[in-house]
Amino acid sequence: MPITLESHHDLAVLRIDHGGGNTLDTSSCRELVLRLEEAADARAVVLTGTGRIFCAGVDLKRIHDGGASYVSEFLPLLSDALLAVFGCPRPVVAALNGHAVAGGAVLAAACDHRVLGAGTFGVTELLVGVPFPLAALEILRCAYGTAPLPSLTYSGSTYGGADALARGLVDELADDVLERALAVATRLGELPAEPFAHTKAQIRQPFHERIAEYRHTDDPEVERLWRSPAALAAVKSYVDGVLG
Repeated sequence: MPITLESHHDLAVLRIDHGGGNTLDTSSCRELVLRLEEAADARAVVLTGTGRIFCAGVDLKRIHDGGASYVSEFLPLLSDALLAVFGCPRPVVAALNGHAVAGGAVLAAACDHRVLGAGTFGVTELLVGVPFPLAALEILRCAYGTAPLPSLTYSGSTYGGADALARGLVDELADDVLERALAVATRLGELPAEPFAHTKAQIRQPFHERIAEYRHTDDPEVERLWRSPAALAAVKSYVDGVLG
């Protein structure tokens, strides 16, 4: 399974274990939604990766191999997976065991607290030549505000350690990210569950409302741009030149 579920007392640990980059594809997106549903009774959730990568974002090799038809299947599942994390009523803590880039950075932003270890954080979609689904951009807006979005998204830069912390991309640094994330999740999980869930929903309501209002018109445009010959050629170039 690309996403595994482990129990730590009354906490749930969801671990991305999907190939070398813990990437997001149709199967891992579906699995993430299912694992969150299975963790419904946990007091809090910790989301982490395997090895030295938290999540390297979208599986561009699958995009390259599957072409336009795969894009149409994948993009709604990507938004659904991101929104499942973002809308989870329980505390969700990201244990960033390694690099969190592109969709992996958005996945981390969807969590309530981010602990970074030895890795980098960055939103790099535009470097590949594809736009952000509306859900992803609104999740970033909720986590970081509107003002930092241009510099964060246009540059495609990645930041590690103290630099990521100073920019507010992560909440803290730790050598043992899972241990620290479990401690944070334990503390948040001790808060009264219903008041926490209501407060979280209040904070995120404007972003959910924007997504609900505009997704039906924006998602088809994002899909068109991802399916375009120029975007697919850019993905091929990136796969050939960077991913080998």
